[in-house]
Amino acid sequence: MALAAAVVCACLPLGAQATRVKDLGIGKLLVAPRDTRDPAFAESVILLVRYDREGTLGLLLNRRTRIPLSQALRDSKGASGRADPVYMGGPVDLESVLGLLQANTMPEGAAPVVGKVYLVSTQTSLEKALLAGAPEKPAPGQSDANALRVYLGYCGWGPGQLENEAGHGLWHVFPGSADVVFDSEPGSLWSRLVARAEQNIARAQVQGRPALGGGSSPFTSGGDPMKPYISLSWPMSPLNDARSDVRQSAHFAFVGQAESSIAAYIGLR
Repeated sequence: MALAAAVVCACLPLGAQATRVKDLGIGKLLVAPRDTRDPAFAESVILLVRYDREGTLGLLLNRRTRIPLSQALRDSKGASGRADPVYMGGPVDLESVLGLLQANTMPEGAAPVVGKVYLVSTQTSLEKALLAGAPEKPAPGQSDANALRVYLGYCGWGPGQLENEAGHGLWHVFPGSADVVFDSEPGSLWSRLVARAEQNIARAQVQGRPALGGGSSPFTSGGDPMKPYISLSWPMSPLNDARSDVRQSAHFAFVGQAESSIAAYIGLR
């Protein structure tokens, strides 16, 4: 298995939500609006871990699978006996292993994402974190303690595509934080964040301020903002019905397909 380890609440400690292109960048959160029609990204919370002229890479924070690290990374040092689950990082390249690591010192070869959360890009660094026993989430009362989450696959955008999407209001954008990355209830993370975004929009409308902002890409522009840059690893039919129950049905079917594909990739039965 190819390894590219990226070791990156009722009341979440977040800054102001926005939709402006200039608010995009490493360490920012993308929160899908309720009316997102693509089942791959419905009810998604994505942390941006790479953002440059060549494109953007992000990790889904709220797609926890039922596959334990001990099975997903059974050939990796430090993975034996680990019962904490791997996460689906996105629909691209499910053979890639990515992770988010919180540490007081930046590991060798890592890149900062937000606060003390780092993107680690080598198998050696991931194995060191596993051998050190970094848990899935910090212990209660120790929010700055070491923690590690591992992801299979990632989300990707080509030059200018995410900027086009944000400029058309297809994402809510929040500042990221370690508390969100290692939230103890990732399954409800989207519902809490989208509620916060909607409250911010309503407040802005009451105060007479614009709820959405556009702007041009700092890198490039052009392209169809509604056309996905990436192709999914499995075909999905377009959604013709905007009702939330239809979207949710497709979303859960998509997530189920993703977990089955992950299991197939790592040879689980």
